[in-house]
Amino acid sequence: MKTAYELAMERLEKTSGPTRKLTGEQKAQIAEIEKLYEAKTAELRLAFEARMQTAQSREEWDAMQAELAGKIASLEEQRENEKEKVWNA
Repeated sequence: MKTAYELAMERLEKTSGPTRKLTGEQKAQIAEIEKLYEAKTAELRLAFEARMQTAQSREEWDAMQAELAGKIASLEEQRENEKEKVWNA
């Protein structure tokens, strides 16, 4: 009996064509990229949390929070770009 995931993948392949398969090396590269960007994000969050403890007002804290969100979004975009390069290799 097939899982819901397998059934969904079969339907997807019928509508959009076959999915690409990753080699073992590509999987390892993507895992390494994930680890790297996860570490960068954690480091960034820690640095901002320390800075946010010193905020003098709610507005200053909100500004720091917005800056953190922007930097995290930038890191996520970089991560996705790196993974896309591996996918297309």
